[in-house]
Amino acid sequence: MTGLHRDAAQVLAGWVAPDDDQERLRTAYVAHLRTHDDAVWRSCVPTHLTASVLVLDPAATRVLLTLHRKGGFWAQMGGHCEPGDATLAGAALREGVEESGLPGLRLLGSGPVDLDRHRLPSTFGTCGEHLDVRYAALAPAGAEPVVSDESSDVAWFDVDDLPAETVGDIGRLLAAAREAVAAAR
Repeated sequence: MTGLHRDAAQVLAGWVAPDDDQERLRTAYVAHLRTHDDAVWRSCVPTHLTASVLVLDPAATRVLLTLHRKGGFWAQMGGHCEPGDATLAGAALREGVEESGLPGLRLLGSGPVDLDRHRLPSTFGTCGEHLDVRYAALAPAGAEPVVSDESSDVAWFDVDDLPAETVGDIGRLLAAAREAVAAAR
């Protein structure tokens, strides 16, 4: 078992889910970690953990989204864990910086804000399902994103005017992220 696997197990075992649906996901993630020593790596096919981060501006009135190159949808920054990642939070932060080009992102709270289990189309190769552990972060004032190789675009959106092509339940993630902002103030 790697340090990242151990961190993921500890984070998810201690995370207090905000509702019954999130608790069911948390329980499923913990079970997956118990039965798969490689649960945090993309080699655990078809299902493995991923880490992502929803980035808000300092006023929490705008959200930074990336237009996913493979999927063609707007989403938070995130992806697969890598061997250099010591923690899930670190993996989420690394993904946020890599995909947004924004140094100085600051994670909110002491853990994830949301969990999301989603199936993937065949265009994602051997990845059949992601067990995404989702964090929230604040960007520095005046931060301007840079498009990475993994995205077709990266842009700020007003929290009340998200693009129609957003992935899944980004509204739930946004609400959880805004709660994390309020708790941090």
